[in-house]
Amino acid sequence: MSSEVTVERIGRTSLVTINRPEARNALTREVIRGVRDAFIKANRDPELRCVVLTGAGQHFCAGADLRKNLMADPNLMDNLETYLDEYHSVIKAIVECEKPSIAMLDGCAVGFGADLALVCDLRVATPEAYVQEKFVKIGLMPDGGGTFFLPRLVGTARAMQMILLAEKIMGPELLSLGVVARVVASAELRETTFAVARQLEQGPPLAYREIRRALYASLGSIEDALRREREGQLRLLRSADAMEGIMSFVQKREPAFQGK
Repeated sequence: MSSEVTVERIGRTSLVTINRPEARNALTREVIRGVRDAFIKANRDPELRCVVLTGAGQHFCAGADLRKNLMADPNLMDNLETYLDEYHSVIKAIVECEKPSIAMLDGCAVGFGADLALVCDLRVATPEAYVQEKFVKIGLMPDGGGTFFLPRLVGTARAMQMILLAEKIMGPELLSLGVVARVVASAELRETTFAVARQLEQGPPLAYREIRRALYASLGSIEDALRREREGQLRLLRSADAMEGIMSFVQKREPAFQGK
């Protein structure tokens, strides 16, 4: 397990923490692999009943670390399919884990970080926590299941608004929309989250497994959604607009999109 992802067993719950607080827990390939492997391991452990996913420090996850990923792999743009498949592997691992999952949210859950929060079964947040599908700011689209989960949580019209306008939705509004189960002060976040986890620990694991399977079946195919996101994102990543968006992000300036 990478030092950028820590795993702690608390009772019958696995606490998985993205441990890059200096970067607002932005995602590297090592982090993606660490979170994926933690969920796979939890799924195989008959003693575990729940998984809590969170970020160290004051934030949940700021999405992909574009600067570090580009620096670590100068050929990244030539290996986009592999890159996206690796990111999708963590979404699939969370969906396929038979243990209920809770996202413990403080600060930002942005881009792929928003998708990591949305894929979990439940969410507990602070008033300062926010979810933002920010991909359009750099000429891209959600690619971690955001186009699948968000409209099912808030409705198509609201999801379209949140994605097209890259709206930042704060904790209290997330509660009113039904996206999060609880909103509590930062000092109470861990205690409240683990109170929910203990309730899940004491519940019927076989029933939870069948409920999750039935609910996912009723929602449609996450596999199809990820495939569509993969195809669309690959087209966008090869566009001049996406390159402009990424460069403007790195250079900290406003992008000038040309529709090319």
